[in-house]
Amino acid sequence: MGEASQDSVQWLNQDERRTWLALHTVMTLLPATLDTDLQGLEGITLFDYHMLAMLSENEDGQVSMTELAQLSTSSPSRLSHVVKKLEQRGWVERTTYNGDARVKMASLTPSGWDAVHRIAPHHVGTVRALVLDCLDDKDVSDLGRVARKLVKALDNDHWILNADA
Repeated sequence: MGEASQDSVQWLNQDERRTWLALHTVMTLLPATLDTDLQGLEGITLFDYHMLAMLSENEDGQVSMTELAQLSTSSPSRLSHVVKKLEQRGWVERTTYNGDARVKMASLTPSGWDAVHRIAPHHVGTVRALVLDCLDDKDVSDLGRVARKLVKALDNDHWILNADA
């Protein structure tokens, strides 16, 4: 993405500008609203919850730290900080994989599973109320399709959202 001169810029037309500003507003308000909601509920951030959810999607509640970083599009240092915070709450523990010190695993503890079961219904209800309830089935399908296209343009290595793009 190189710099463009004033003369070579293809400026946004009115519809593109409206669309961009609406998307920008959603990207700003939605994460902040979900963060505030989860902070009030459990004192955690949306990113903290996302880590718990990613772990809970595996039957054994265990994922390598490398895979968890990919799933969350997070830097290793940010992920390590969040996992440490979740460890301090007793929700996650880090171990080695089959005794191989090079491979670190993050696992939900029984308290972590309890937290996910307690938080998830509320969070899903909030997501439904803020995003999905105002859309019809075609809107949901279109939003998913458009979001996957944007993710693909932004991050070709993010395999979860690229599926069926």
